[in-house]
Amino acid sequence: MDALTVLLNTAFLGKAVWIWLVFIGVVVTLLALDLGVLHKHDREIGVRESLLLSAGYISIAVLFGIWVWWFMGAQSGTEYFTGFLIEKSLSMDNVFVIALIFGYFAIPRQYQHRVLFWGILGVIVLRALMIGLGAALITHFSWVLYLFGAFLVFTGIKMWAVADHMPDIDNNPVLRWLRQHLRVTPALHGNAFFVQQPDPVTGKPLRWATPLFLALCMVEVIDLVFAVDSVPAIFAITSDPFIVYTSNIFAILGLRALYFALAAMIHRFKYLKYALAAVLVFIGLKIFSVGLIGKTPPAISLGVTFGLIAAGVAYSLWRTRSPASPNPHTAAAAKP
Repeated sequence: MDALTVLLNTAFLGKAVWIWLVFIGVVVTLLALDLGVLHKHDREIGVRESLLLSAGYISIAVLFGIWVWWFMGAQSGTEYFTGFLIEKSLSMDNVFVIALIFGYFAIPRQYQHRVLFWGILGVIVLRALMIGLGAALITHFSWVLYLFGAFLVFTGIKMWAVADHMPDIDNNPVLRWLRQHLRVTPALHGNAFFVQQPDPVTGKPLRWATPLFLALCMVEVIDLVFAVDSVPAIFAITSDPFIVYTSNIFAILGLRALYFALAAMIHRFKYLKYALAAVLVFIGLKIFSVGLIGKTPPAISLGVTFGLIAAGVAYSLWRTRSPASPNPHTAAAAKP
C-alpha cells in the first residue's frame, strides 16, 4: 500500500480523508461553476433563475444525502437530512436580515450576488472552525451536550418572545466599530469592496472601504450569529462532524441561491419564526429526555422537525393569503 493510499484512508474527524475530499470537491466545483460560468458578470438575478439555481443546489444536496445513506447507513442518512432541514429552515431568518442589510446600504440587485458569493466563503471557514471546536468539546466533555440543550431551549423561548422584533442595523456594535476604524466612502463604487481615493486633508492616495464591503461584513456577522443557534441544534441530532458540516454547508449554499426569490416574498413567512422556535425547544428537550426515555430515533426527530416547519409555513401562507403591502426594507433591497 503506497503512501497516498494510506493518507487518503487516514481518519480525520471520524471519516477517511478521501470522503472529506469528495465533499470539498463537490463544493469547490459548485462555487467555480457559480462564479466562473453562471455569474461571471454582475447582473440582476430574477426570481425564475433564483428558483432554478436553488432547485439545482437542493438536488445535489439530496443526491449527496442519498450517497451518505447508502455508504454510511440509514442512521447517518436520516441524521444528514434532519440536519439539512434544520439548517435550511433556521437560515430562513438570514434571508430576512440580509434583505434588511441590502436595503440599509442601498445595494443594487446586480451587486447582491457578489456579496452573497464571497459571504459563503466566510461561512465555509467559520462553520468549519465552530463545528471542529464543538466536536472537540463533545468528545472530551460529554456534558457539553446538556449545555447545548439548555441553550437551545432558552434560544427557542427567546425567539418566540421576540418574533416580531425588527433588528436595528444602524446601532449594531460591529457596524459602529467598522465605521470607527475604517475609511469608508459615502457611496458605492460599482462592485468594488475597496478603492483608492485621495485623503481629503493631505491629498495622498489611500485605500478606502466601500458600503459594499460593510454589507459583506454585516452578512458575515449575521451568519455567525445564526450559526450559534444552528450548529448546537445539529449537534443535538448527531455528534458526527462530517454529517454536521456537510448538512450545514449544503443548506446554506442552496439558501443563498434561493435568496432572490425569497426576498420578494419573505413577508409571507412571518409566522415561521414561531415554528422554528418550537423546533429549537424540541431539540433541546430531546437531549434531556435521553436519561428518561432513551435516545429519540433519528426518523422521529426528522418527522417532528419536518412537521413543525411544514405547519409554520402552511399557517404563514394561510394567514398572509390576502394581498399585503411589501415590507419597506425588502422593497428597498429589491430596487436596482
